Formats: sequence, C-alpha cells, structure tokens
Amino acid sequence: MAEKPEPMKVLYCGVCGLPAEYCEFGPEFEKCKPWLIQNAPDIYPDLINESSSKEVNKVSDQLQSTSISAGGSTSQPEEVKRLPGGKVKKKDKKEVIIEKMVRNKRKCITTVKGLELFGVKLSDASKKLGKKFATGASVVKGPTEKEQIDVQGDIAYDIVEFITDTWPDVPETAIFFIEEGKKVPAA
Repeated sequence: MAEKPEPMKVLYCGVCGLPAEYCEFGPEFEKCKPWLIQNAPDIYPDLINESSSKEVNKVSDQLQSTSISAGGSTSQPEEVKRLPGGKVKKKDKKEVIIEKMVRNKRKCITTVKGLELFGVKLSDASKKLGKKFATGASVVKGPTEKEQIDVQGDIAYDIVEFITDTWPDVPETAIFFIEEGKKVPAA
C-alpha cells in the first residue's frame, strides 16, 4: 500500500495574508517587512541585513541633525518631515495653482489646486465656482492623489479676482498660472 503524503504547512503573513514567500509581490511589502523579519527570517535573509544597515543610517542621520541644530545653521529654506523609512518630505508651499487643460480640441477644463492649504473647504469652493461661472465644478483626486477642483470651461480670465474676493486669506501673490509648462505669477 502506498504511503499517504503529509499536508504541507504554509506560513501566511500576518499583515497582508499572502504566503510569506509571496509577500514581496504583494501591495504592502514595506509594511510586511517587520513581520517577516520577526516571524520568517529564513525566507528573506536579506531583510535582516537591510534592517541592520537602516538602523545604522538612522543613528547617523540623528547625529547629523543634532550637530546641525547645535551649530546654529539658519539656512533651512523649507521645513522637512521625516517619513518612515528615512525618506524626507518637504512641506507644501502655500500657493494656489490654476491650470487650463484643453480637451477635444476646443473644450477646456480649468483646474484649481492648493485652496485647501489656506483653510478653504473644497466642496464649498467648487459650489461657489460653479455658481459664479455657471459651469460644472467638482472636487476630484489629481494625479498626485491630492484633491483639486475641476471647473468646466476657460475661467482663468476672472478666477483670480473671484478667489481673492471670496476668500481673503488667499493673497494674490500666492496664486500662480501654469502656462506652457511654466509657473507664472498671477499678480
């Protein structure tokens, strides 16, 4: 009589739910790394080496930042934020960017980005823009996953005055147009 084979035991990731061997192909591999280092070090031995080198880099970054602050360097142009993994994220500049996109040869869409940085609620702003210019206006996610207002039609001629009158917190010097790929001040 033939021997009955034993069922294979599979270790599933506690973060993404995939088998541990396939975590690197999943959508959340960065989140899975700490779990894999702790529970499956034999599957990804490179992660252990990578995590130890990251710890060394974090310590050196911390030492470098404390030496800069102790030295009194005042030439920091923008506030920076450290993300997990050591990446540096620059703080967004407070500016409103207006861009006109042409579609189907003669129809335009005017995009307004950055109003939320001045404390303007985008849903209310899109309603006001739609009423003022008698067009459709909606809040959509842009290519960078940030919300922006899309207004049907070419309203770039009058929008700067409307924004500064409706929301006094937005100065005219902070409003820019994108023309031919270049940022041009509206003032």
